[in-house]
Amino acid sequence: MRILVCNDDGITARGLRALVEVAKEFGEVVVVAPDRPQSGMGHAVSIGIPLRLYPSTEFGEDVTAWACSGTPADCVKLATGVLGEKPDLLLSGINHGANFSISAFYSGTLSAAMEGAFEGIPAIGFSLLNYSMEADFSAAQAIVREILLLYLSQPFPAHVPLNVNIPDLPLSAIKGIRLTRQARGRFVEQFEKRIDPYGQPYYWMVGRFESTDTSPDTDLWALQHGYVSICPLLTDLTAHTYLNHWEIIYR
Repeated sequence: MRILVCNDDGITARGLRALVEVAKEFGEVVVVAPDRPQSGMGHAVSIGIPLRLYPSTEFGEDVTAWACSGTPADCVKLATGVLGEKPDLLLSGINHGANFSISAFYSGTLSAAMEGAFEGIPAIGFSLLNYSMEADFSAAQAIVREILLLYLSQPFPAHVPLNVNIPDLPLSAIKGIRLTRQARGRFVEQFEKRIDPYGQPYYWMVGRFESTDTSPDTDLWALQHGYVSICPLLTDLTAHTYLNHWEIIYR
């Protein structure tokens, strides 16, 4: 099996290396990842600027790897278009930090997985609830391995990428794995005004996630209670339930 591995934290991120180590157990691995951190880029693509690919030896001789000057979505496009690597499976991550609820709209990790779905490639995005670049991914690797075994035996359709969030706990403390839906919530942002060394003002965004969704079927609830969350996603954003909300007569 050919597996394409991407991320948004950059090709040198510890989470990417952890994911590659597990992916190698399941097949031939090709890595195309950003040459620098690209967190929060969403599904941005590079238009009007050149894209570059640089061969990388970050993962040893048995893994073909490329550092890309573009976004996570660019990485998938270049891997499938320029390099001709149409994989059997796309794995993105392991992200340093959570991607639950509406984070899915901002996440470069999940955008790489969504781009795979656009291309008809089965895809999974993995995130660990630890933002440190020095995070311990040993428990997360065990979870990735377990989910891949389950996925390969009972796959989802290629147009349904999975958003996997793993609590930052020892493996023995993780209670299990749950299929979930996205919790309803929003980010409450604030902007701190600061002064740079040249005396010019700039703004630093800070804030918190706010949710009133306490249902036990959500990704947020699962993570708060020590479970791994697997949320199946769709690329179709249509609110089908409301297509008949207004009775419009076409003449």
